[in-house]
Amino acid sequence: MTAFELTRQLPADHFADALRSDVLSGLTARPKWLPPKWFYDQRGSELFEEITRLPEYYPTRAERAILTERAGTIAAATSARTLVELGSGSSEKTRLLLDALRSLGTLETYVPVDVSESALREAGHQLAADYPELAVHGVVSDFTASLALPRAVRGPKLVAFLGGTLGNLLPAERAAFLTALRSELAPGDSLLLGTDLVKDPAVLVAAYDDAAGVTAEFNKNVLNVLDRELDAGFEPDAFEHVALWDPEQEWIEMRLRSTRAQQVKIPALDLVVRFAEGEELRTEVSAKFRRERVERELTAAGFALAHWWTDPEGRFGLSLAHPVA
Repeated sequence: MTAFELTRQLPADHFADALRSDVLSGLTARPKWLPPKWFYDQRGSELFEEITRLPEYYPTRAERAILTERAGTIAAATSARTLVELGSGSSEKTRLLLDALRSLGTLETYVPVDVSESALREAGHQLAADYPELAVHGVVSDFTASLALPRAVRGPKLVAFLGGTLGNLLPAERAAFLTALRSELAPGDSLLLGTDLVKDPAVLVAAYDDAAGVTAEFNKNVLNVLDRELDAGFEPDAFEHVALWDPEQEWIEMRLRSTRAQQVKIPALDLVVRFAEGEELRTEVSAKFRRERVERELTAAGFALAHWWTDPEGRFGLSLAHPVA
């Protein structure tokens, strides 16, 4: 059986330094903000997996429906020897691609890339056991900061960026990310991109504000991360979860609203953060797309859109694109 291999691509202090930098920048800005990547400690990853099973949260089911129908087509169109997945998490949906590529007889290596080492280890060891002929090489990395893909893998490569995670980046960040990704790919490689689509705002808001309150707990978990990692004094119960639709930007925003005037000490940064009653801290942007915008952004970054698929209800889009010379 092939053993699971794990590589930490970034310096040991990268995440600690990045957290300090993001918190200092975001909590001294007006309005205040934090990037969503800090949701995902072990507890945050567990909560997100729970979110994907909620009745209101359609994206995971919709994307899985597309992959169930199209995985064989994707495998045949790419003949990938290496599957790289950015933001792999539990890698559950990825098994559809792994099975299709294994049936085709081309796949040699799976490279899951994620910021959560615990999620990588758990998923990687299970995949190595379930696919004994496959080399599983996990990479702990922040792909929004450093996108260098492993070099010791054979092409053609299929890079999968699923779950609509692209929408968590602001437009300029998306452009930089896609351009950097294009520079990592060679002729014959492919990008499989998942994007949530514009739809009824009531459906969108419900997906980020479920009745059971799991997303609210997930949102507040970022405060637990700050308390633990920076010795901060946040009281999560002093904030309430907010999800709203911005029709001009066509994105969902998640925010934490202070329920009272308060100040929070962050000794690790020698910082005191003051919140007025009702003041909001933005914790996530989740852009929703139309096909035209997906194709426009891919083209601007140096990709050619080859295939576009949606689920039967048109809720989610899956694109297969190739780098152009």
